[in-house]
Amino acid sequence: MEGNMKLAVVEDAVEYHLFLIPDNARDTEEYREILQKYIERIMTQFAPILVPYIWQNQPFNLKYKPAKGGVPAHIYGMTKFGDNIEDEWFIVYVIKQITKAFPELVASNMDLSVVTLKERYSGRQEPRNTTQQTSHKRFIGRQKPRIEDNDGEFLLIEAADFLPKWLDPDNSANRVFFHHGELCIIPVPRKSERISWLPMTPPTIQQALSIISAHPDVVLASESIQAAVDRRIRGYPDKVEASRHRAHCFLPAGIVAVLKQRPRLVSAAVQAFYLRDPIDLRACRIFKTFLPETRIMASVTFTKCLYAQLVQQKFVPDRRSGYSLPPPSHPQFRAYELGMKLAHGFEILCSKCSSHFSDSKKSVDTTSPLWASFLESLKRNDYFKGLMEGSTQYQERLEMAKNYFQLSIHRPESSLAMSPGEEILTMLQTLPFDVEELKKESTDLPPEDDDQWLDLSPDQLDQLLQDVAGRKDSQPSPQQAEEQSYDVGQVSDSVKAFISKVSTYKGAELPRDPSEAPITFDADSFLNYFDKILAQEPDSLEGALGSLKSYMAQMDQELAHTSMGKSFSTCEQANKEPSSQTANNNSDEEDSGARDRVVEAVDVDLNLVSNILESYSSQAGLAGPASNLLHSMGVRVPDNADHSPHVSQ
Repeated sequence: MEGNMKLAVVEDAVEYHLFLIPDNARDTEEYREILQKYIERIMTQFAPILVPYIWQNQPFNLKYKPAKGGVPAHIYGMTKFGDNIEDEWFIVYVIKQITKAFPELVASNMDLSVVTLKERYSGRQEPRNTTQQTSHKRFIGRQKPRIEDNDGEFLLIEAADFLPKWLDPDNSANRVFFHHGELCIIPVPRKSERISWLPMTPPTIQQALSIISAHPDVVLASESIQAAVDRRIRGYPDKVEASRHRAHCFLPAGIVAVLKQRPRLVSAAVQAFYLRDPIDLRACRIFKTFLPETRIMASVTFTKCLYAQLVQQKFVPDRRSGYSLPPPSHPQFRAYELGMKLAHGFEILCSKCSSHFSDSKKSVDTTSPLWASFLESLKRNDYFKGLMEGSTQYQERLEMAKNYFQLSIHRPESSLAMSPGEEILTMLQTLPFDVEELKKESTDLPPEDDDQWLDLSPDQLDQLLQDVAGRKDSQPSPQQAEEQSYDVGQVSDSVKAFISKVSTYKGAELPRDPSEAPITFDADSFLNYFDKILAQEPDSLEGALGSLKSYMAQMDQELAHTSMGKSFSTCEQANKEPSSQTANNNSDEEDSGARDRVVEAVDVDLNLVSNILESYSSQAGLAGPASNLLHSMGVRVPDNADHSPHVSQ
């Protein structure tokens, strides 16, 4: 089937598991019926926000999963979200609301193996803004946790900066949950304490459910972890509307009629066009289903992800197709181009269907009690928005609800499920539509949305990345705040603190607090230590150290007259005012007498900061060692306003 052919290319998917507590029953027929009733209640209660949602690839779905391998029977779902990460986080919001509405359900973690955790583990570097980077910590799961994508436990990825230190790859399995709408993490008992209900090893699913049921307050995640996840899903479900984009498209009348009844099919058409291959395009040489002569102007609702995918594709139609485009200067060129691309997607979907498919078994039984209770729930939750029953808009929303009911609640066997192409052809055969009426509607279309969001300025990108990192409130005016609060001395202090840290086989522990106290040095202990190693008398050791100092002084004297020596800034130079012009004119005299002067002390801090900032500036806003090192130490450097890589002295 078509869905299995194209969507198999998309690897990004999220899985979710819901367990019932207390789990008294096992994999019995009675327990199956109980969980099935929960599925119906959940899908019905959340239908008002799920029905109008346009999914990138697959919708939110739940099904019964029997017990296997020590994991009890539970409710399971998987959604392929493809390129639209917002589908994934919308599902997180839905799962959280489900556990809030049904307190007896737990969204439970299953045997998660953590590979990367906080700054103790290596991370993938991604741009934080135009001049810095941030380490995106990743959790990679071997098996299937309660809300997991192919990156692993992505909820913990989002909260990686706030995770407790005890959480590591060896003890993280079956510890992360959603319960009562709150994120929970089962702790590990300390070695000095013994708690009977807390196992030292990762708990099994049965043990985890028992702990959640008996001690819900103890396992609550910290406020900082909760806030990190909540910040990512803040704004739902109202945020769904902001993620949409309405555009005018010059489309065949058949596609306009189909999209009025099934707006969600726009995603299948965009994906078919976006993932097309030469075999797909053979069907688009001469259109058989959607003829270009029937095109009319219509308003189509996309998600921003789908719209961007369609707009950014460069495509020239086959001349034989009949889909000619006006010149780019034409005021409706974008509408013609979008309509042409979308028509190709719909034609590709239909070309993959057998001409002998049957649609006799695919209608919704509106007389069933399940449909009646579902429809009553929609009315109770104001799904129809006060529309008059029987009106055109009411019927459109009703058809959407029927389609959702068939796909998500009264789901047919996979062998009986329709592909998008079969669904389109069925609607064209059974759905009456008047082309003249559609043409009249095209004269009074709502205005299309501005697509300036496709083009981000550097400042907008900086602000967007700061919002994602949760720093919007702390930096109301980023550039001015950085320039006012920036301290060059912080760079030097941070590097010294970093060098003072002891590294292990796990890597170096990076200092997070820029105000950390500097390292102390006990000269007496140092000398005593070397005295024991060299087995020398104190007088001999002092003599050796004196000789070493004399040798180092001679080296300094020689280096002072080389280009290497002149490249370092000295303490005297740092204190001078750059107002004199005679320095350059008398440079020869200074060089001739330099050998007779005492070597000036090098300003270590100034040279350190100057070299780091020079390296930082040479990155030109891209990734590099200087920005990675400074960010790891919690140092944020403002943009170089004068574009000079040197530190002002």
